Amino acid sequence: MTRLLFAIPFVVLASSAFAQQGHDACARDVSRFCRAYMEQGDMAVLACLKQHRNRISRGCDRVLIEHGQ
Repeated sequence: MTRLLFAIPFVVLASSAFAQQGHDACARDVSRFCRAYMEQGDMAVLACLKQHRNRISRGCDRVLIEHGQ
């Protein structure tokens, strides 16, 4: 579980400097809304976050927007 939570920002973000920020912003949302998709890979989790866009935190939404998602 932890490994995947750290991998998610790499799908969304291009730079590792921002990866931790993205992880911090979205980790709770992934755990809350997308736990079932974590074993399916990063793209499945990203799709889940986008599907729950209206329910995720403002911080996670901002990270997705800033990176073209």
